[in-house]
Amino acid sequence: MRSNRRLRRLVVDERTTYLWSVRHKHRDADVCREVLNLYLDGARTRVVFRAGEAGSGRYVADGYWFSGCVGDGRGNLLNLREPGVVRALVDEASRRELLPGKGELDGWELFQAVAEAVELNRAAAATPEAPRGCPPGP
Repeated sequence: MRSNRRLRRLVVDERTTYLWSVRHKHRDADVCREVLNLYLDGARTRVVFRAGEAGSGRYVADGYWFSGCVGDGRGNLLNLREPGVVRALVDEASRRELLPGKGELDGWELFQAVAEAVELNRAAAATPEAPRGCPPGP
C-alpha cells in the first residue's frame, strides 16, 4: 500500500520537476483546510483551500469526501491527490506568475480555471480517436 505522506514527483519539463504532497489540516479554532505543498529547488509554496461558511461554495473534504477533495457546491470537485489536478494547478499558478515562489496561495482564486481545465482534459481523453488507416474526409 502506498503512503499518502510521501512526496510525489511532477515533471513539468526537462528542467522543472516539482515535489508535492497533500494534507488535511486543522489548527485550534481555525477552519478545516486542504493544503497542496509544492516544492521546487528547496522553496515551498502552499496552495491552501480553506473551508467556507455554510452556503459559501467553498467545501473541503472534512469527512464528506475523500481527503484531498475540494468543491464549490455547483458540481465542480477537484481531487488534489490526482496528478492531473496538481499539474493544472501548477500550470494556472505559473500562468498567473505566482510560481515559483515561497509562501502561500489561496487555492480558491485558482479553482474555477483549474476545474474548467481538468474538465476539458477529461472530455478530450474520453473522445474517441478516428480509426487509423481511414482515408481523409472530402
